[in-house]
Amino acid sequence: MVITHTPGRGAEASAGQRTRVARDSSVDAIRIALLVIVFALHAMMCGVSVGAAGPVLENALEGRAWFGPVSWVVQIMPLFFIAGGFSSFHHWRSMRARGASASDYVRARLERLVRPALALVVVVAAGLAALALAGLPAELVATAGFRIGQPLWFLGVYIAISALVPVMLRAHERARILTPITLLAAVIAVDLTRLTTGIDAIGFLNLLLVWLLVQQLGFHLADGALDRLGRGILWGIAGGALAVLVTITVVGPYSPDMFENLNPPNVTLFVLGVAQLALFQLARPRIRAWVERADASHRISFVGERAMTVYLWHMPVLVALAGLSLAANASFGMPLPEPSTFDWWATRPLWLVVAAAAVVPVVLLFARFERARRRGDSGRATVAASAGWTAVDTVSGVAGVAVLLVAGFGPVPALVAIVLLFVALHGSARLAATARLAAVQRLAP
Repeated sequence: MVITHTPGRGAEASAGQRTRVARDSSVDAIRIALLVIVFALHAMMCGVSVGAAGPVLENALEGRAWFGPVSWVVQIMPLFFIAGGFSSFHHWRSMRARGASASDYVRARLERLVRPALALVVVVAAGLAALALAGLPAELVATAGFRIGQPLWFLGVYIAISALVPVMLRAHERARILTPITLLAAVIAVDLTRLTTGIDAIGFLNLLLVWLLVQQLGFHLADGALDRLGRGILWGIAGGALAVLVTITVVGPYSPDMFENLNPPNVTLFVLGVAQLALFQLARPRIRAWVERADASHRISFVGERAMTVYLWHMPVLVALAGLSLAANASFGMPLPEPSTFDWWATRPLWLVVAAAAVVPVVLLFARFERARRRGDSGRATVAASAGWTAVDTVSGVAGVAVLLVAGFGPVPALVAIVLLFVALHGSARLAATARLAAVQRLAP
């Protein structure tokens, strides 16, 4: 740890947090499209009805036989991580070219990812506690917290792989082919161990390995390797990947439901990612042309600057709407069709419109946390964190999310998560230095 005196902006900002990063309209556009798919899918999963035992909140798509084939289209997380790898490639290279360190990059990523998450945890935990105090059944409060917390796995994983971008990009630059082959071998080894031992917990090692491997695909997209491939080769890659996917799910040991393959992640997600990458590369010229023709770059940028806020807050909004639906049913008999019935499907378009309309003001309200920029105070001592301190911050961020995934939004887990996320956001080195300074001041005569 090094304590420095800076007369102007903070160390993190001056280290490159405001650097201009190369943009690609096709990648920016596809990220927004994927975000819309995630929102629509989660909205469709929101099943609210009243059974003989009372209110029922369920995943309306879970266990449906027809959903397996559909999941090959709507499971877009591999392409999400590919797009993230593309952006991370250019972001870190831009900062590195300006003299920033790997710790500077990781701190910038932690700030962008953790700040909106911390706001979410504070508000949701307080809201659920208020509902419990108001007399809402504990089971319903716990279910609401569980549903809100489910999508947070993405945030935890994204924090971890973002922190490893400098290391993984160095590996990519030194061994472009060997690096993904090594990661793929590790993913397959974890899968085989899990399948042969029957210990599913082993598979969660792939929460890191699978998505690091998929991120490598984004690096190959970013370095122009795919631009040198002809359309015939790209179609062949997409077709070959899909053929492999059919083989290992129909004949092999993996589920044909790509959402079951998400928990824990396995090699099918990488194979699906290869197919999605090839198809996206084929579509990029058309996407770029559409963005230019529709003059959509400003709208895409507007949503992109608020993407994490949309991701984090859409599920609380959906759960809140589910609660209001139950209240309306109890108050004046608003019908709540059972999921997958004709009436349920007939009401889905209206449900999607209402949900989208409800998300907009919430995102506009809370986007300030994602878009905020920290500024160093003039003449103030700041802390340039070492790699070790930055690792502590990263682990704190991941741990804060993990606590919520495992224990839910109860008062104690939420408080622990808030503390961990606060450490990740403000920097353990800065907090430690501040604490030591306060201790010295107390002891001073």
